Amino acid sequence: MSWFYLLVAALFEIGWPVGYKLSTMPGLRWTGLGIALACIALSGVFLWLAQREIPIGTAYAVWTGIGAAGTFLIGMWFFGEPASLMRYLGVLLILSGVIVLKLAG
Repeated sequence: MSWFYLLVAALFEIGWPVGYKLSTMPGLRWTGLGIALACIALSGVFLWLAQREIPIGTAYAVWTGIGAAGTFLIGMWFFGEPASLMRYLGVLLILSGVIVLKLAG
């Protein structure tokens, strides 16, 4: 169950930068900030639950890796941020590291 909690925490980790991005758009300032704050809190709670059984180093690396890769992809897909082969390769390396940590755990 701890790995499920960690995955949920990582998904909420994606949510807070997206909320901050939304808050910069006209008419979405308070909605975006509300999303960001809710996601920060929920991400922290689920990370705490996951760390009851998963070592802190592994949990933190997986949490930030999924959060960074997910935020990167959402930025490109929904906010028109630039895409390039090298950027995709960087995300692939992050996700590869997350998979290796899961398999080593």
